[in-house]
Amino acid sequence: MTTFVNYLTVLAIAALVLGPTLYGILRDRRIDQQLRAVATRLVWLPRQRAGGLPPTPRRRAFRPSPRRYWGPIAH
Repeated sequence: MTTFVNYLTVLAIAALVLGPTLYGILRDRRIDQQLRAVATRLVWLPRQRAGGLPPTPRRRAFRPSPRRYWGPIAH
């Protein structure tokens, strides 16, 4: 019986040490996946992920070209 309790103690300590590590690894993978989706400009809506539909490409926002300021013009 003492051996069984010793095994349970070792497993509990291992779970306490490895639990946060595994959680952090999974979190990092999720963040990397989100960054890759932004880099490829694809947006996964929740209904698409649940239904297995392809991602929607993002539209670029209209940005007018910046005007250059040449300073005061001497005529």
